[in-house]
Amino acid sequence: MVLSWTQDALAVLSGGAVGFSLGLIGGGGSILAVPLLLYVVGVGDVHVAIGTSALAVAANAFANLHGHWRAGNVKWSCAATFAVAGIIGAAIGSSAGKVVDGQKLLFLFALAMIVVGAAMLRPRAGAGNPDVRMTPMIAARLAAIGVLVGAVSGFFGIGGGFLIVPGLMLGSGMPILNAIGSSLFSVGSFGLTTAINYALSGLIEWTIALLFILGGLAGGFLGMRLAIRLAAERRMLTFVFVGIIFAVAIYMLARTGLPPWLSIH
Repeated sequence: MVLSWTQDALAVLSGGAVGFSLGLIGGGGSILAVPLLLYVVGVGDVHVAIGTSALAVAANAFANLHGHWRAGNVKWSCAATFAVAGIIGAAIGSSAGKVVDGQKLLFLFALAMIVVGAAMLRPRAGAGNPDVRMTPMIAARLAAIGVLVGAVSGFFGIGGGFLIVPGLMLGSGMPILNAIGSSLFSVGSFGLTTAINYALSGLIEWTIALLFILGGLAGGFLGMRLAIRLAAERRMLTFVFVGIIFAVAIYMLARTGLPPWLSIH
């Protein structure tokens, strides 16, 4: 795929929009990466958009992980247990996603966007045990939840933070701040696993991925700066962003127009 200067610019701007939303709202932004790659940048294949998105999501997650690590927000034993189990799930999920027809996958992705939007509207409890220590029971819970969440993340090529954060809290009992910091290791690991799986099938557009990542880093920095100023308005901004997610999901559903039931041919 030979890129024009227009596509270069659109890739950077689209990555910037995703990074900005992640920095401003604190989650959910990566769900827009695939529709942006398809409808704005002009990637013609759904599977290539998912593979490229997964790589960009992984890079941004690992970049943001460093800050949480330095702040002491990452519970490494819990994060590693969840991530290792989830990598197995992501490998299975991404393998399944590659063989699903592109239009059907896009329809299911739009439904997943609606689920993500609804999850973002739910208030999160901040309570938990900041001194949580790994036990065999906690390890078993984290591994079981990690495999399931990793499979969903891999199938759709999304970060999955909206599932990983509550999964870590449910499995270990850690507070939400630690769950957010620890989740980035899993988001990066799942995204990288998915990206490698898609890359082995030649389903990543590398130049677009690099431009998307660069835009995402710049957008994330600006989003974090603005988030500090608009801290009191965070809930309202979340509602606005969820409205955008719902609107894009409806547009995608209208474009695919699939059922009766996912048109079997």
